[in-house]
Amino acid sequence: MTVDKELEKLSYSTPPAATPEARARALTAAMQAFDTAGNNALAPQGNAKAWRQSSIINWIWSPAMNKKFLAGSALATLLVIPAAGYLAIELTRNGLPIVDQTEIAGNLSRGEASKQPVATAGQPVAVAPQTPAENGSLAEQSIAGAQALQDKESPAVAKPGAARISEFDANDIATLTNKSEGSTTALGAAKRFAPAAPGIAPQQQLAEPMAAIAPSPAPPAEGRVQIQLDPNRERFANAAANPIKSVATDPVSTFSADIDSASYAFIRRSLTGGAMPDPQSVRVEEMINYFPYDWPGPDNAAQPFKATVTVMPTPWNHDTELMHVAIKGYDIAPATTPHANLVFLIDVSGSMDEPDKLPLLKSAFRLLVNRLRADDTVSIVTYAGNAGTVLSPTRVADKSKILSAIDKLEPGGSTGGAEGIEAAYDLAKQGFVKDGVNRVMLATDGDFNVGPSSDEDLKRIIEERRRGGIFLTVLGFGRGNLNDSLMQTLAQNGNGSAAYIDTLAEAQKTLVEEAGSTLFPIAKDVKFQVEFNPERIAEYRLIGYETRALKREDFNNDRVDAGDIGSGHSVTAIYEITPKGSPAVMNDDLRYGAGSKVPAETSDSAHQGELAFVKMRYKRPGEDKSALITTPVNDGNVVAAVDAAPQDVRFSVAVAAFGQKLSRIAAVDSYSYQAIADLAAASRGADTFGYRSDFLSLVRLADGLSQQ
Repeated sequence: MTVDKELEKLSYSTPPAATPEARARALTAAMQAFDTAGNNALAPQGNAKAWRQSSIINWIWSPAMNKKFLAGSALATLLVIPAAGYLAIELTRNGLPIVDQTEIAGNLSRGEASKQPVATAGQPVAVAPQTPAENGSLAEQSIAGAQALQDKESPAVAKPGAARISEFDANDIATLTNKSEGSTTALGAAKRFAPAAPGIAPQQQLAEPMAAIAPSPAPPAEGRVQIQLDPNRERFANAAANPIKSVATDPVSTFSADIDSASYAFIRRSLTGGAMPDPQSVRVEEMINYFPYDWPGPDNAAQPFKATVTVMPTPWNHDTELMHVAIKGYDIAPATTPHANLVFLIDVSGSMDEPDKLPLLKSAFRLLVNRLRADDTVSIVTYAGNAGTVLSPTRVADKSKILSAIDKLEPGGSTGGAEGIEAAYDLAKQGFVKDGVNRVMLATDGDFNVGPSSDEDLKRIIEERRRGGIFLTVLGFGRGNLNDSLMQTLAQNGNGSAAYIDTLAEAQKTLVEEAGSTLFPIAKDVKFQVEFNPERIAEYRLIGYETRALKREDFNNDRVDAGDIGSGHSVTAIYEITPKGSPAVMNDDLRYGAGSKVPAETSDSAHQGELAFVKMRYKRPGEDKSALITTPVNDGNVVAAVDAAPQDVRFSVAVAAFGQKLSRIAAVDSYSYQAIADLAAASRGADTFGYRSDFLSLVRLADGLSQQ
């Protein structure tokens, strides 16, 4: 306690001031102590031999690594550079966006990379970059590596204007993707990477490009589309479904004949491939006319057509009726078929280098050559950037030469179809056969991307050439690049037809079994006009033929082009009509005007029993003046029940129902696929080639796919 008290007293005392003498004594003592300690230190700490402690492995390894450092760095470089190149190639090949690494590093350093947006209905999920621990993908590891490098070398600063989002209009998109006129409306506006106005958050700049790799993106917001590398770029020729028309105000329906079958074959390929067809690819009249029917035909060639009309109850609406108009062309006897001068215009561009394109095309033309007679002639023109004559006009008697030329065809180059078409028509003119069949047969996937490639430009070329008496057949091949719209334009304006060849069996049907109707026309510019009696019929709707509609005055105008019909071919048209007084009438009577009055010419007692009046105009090949065929429709054409209709009529109605359902026509919403299958099965008939059995399979496939 005494010591503590003494210490406590000292704590309150003022220490004496230091004197210079005291400082000198203390400093001298310290220096002496330091010198003494230094003299006693013989070696570094812990080792009496004066070197640093280390293991025997490090003692051997360190000198070796010091000598080999440069070689090791070179080896590491040789490994890293190819890996980085491979990564860049894969990113480009898969269509992944290339984003500024500086901006990515800046976003990640601020902790924004961990913010993942939540998917909402109608919006794609934006996937932000993650560290390798969160996701081991190669692309994301490279992003994490870029972040680490930026953190080590310099602070992350986003480059102004880099990887920003801006907008451009649909015309730019149409140019980039080689779309035709009309794609502007379909595409609307879109987004791309380019410098743009500021105000976009860094996370948005990163998330929107990365949305391209998001799984199953939802459709974009209305009025916008996102550019994606979609391999399927088909273009289809179609139009809005025909509306219900009132007989009181619009009693006349006019349209061109259509014997094409491309739509049915494309629908078949879609369904057998496990997908519902694009509604725009469905043309109901081509589905109906795909099948052979046993309609009554004319007795001789003096009148090349005969019309058969049947009026029956509508299977999908008990308050309406169907007016079924069937036309059968005169079938030329094989012994009297004219000589054929055929030019095969074959697309050998790079886009045709697929098994279902050029290889199938070559097999199809081999079938056709074997079908021709010895005195027919064949020429071959190819095009891929530039057109070239592979085979000058050669008689089929020298069949081996023709087949050898076909077998040697190889794909390569871009597609410049306009020049090829002109070369083919020149060759057809060179081998022109008077009073024979002169035809260019164009085989392509429809992708004309070099030279005058718009539909209107090519249409003009075809119209100029057809006046020389040369017809055109268009055969489409393959998927992913099919330009059906252009095929239809060329066929309709070239006095010809269009078909889609998806299998060798379809080639057999089109080019061998139906060669007469495909190659040998019996009439051109065939037009139909139907006038309905307002005393009996209130409304009507033409099923199909949307792309073949004509103006009323076009019917009597011989300068207006229309469809052509070949030997033995049949054409079917079906109207859904609403009788006067039916509860299914959709249009109200007019309050004013003459719409509620019956025209004087229809009130004649001689016409009162008629339901409609069917007229048909046509020109014989080589003639410019049309002829007229008329057929009145009265109660004698009516059957009381569906089962009472002829077998072929019922089957064609089943096909019409199926086509409308695939087109999503509201009139058949309540009519099931099973009901269609039942109607078709009950009217299948002999089915020599199995086409109708295949149709039943397609209906069942569509039924199953629609329920997924």
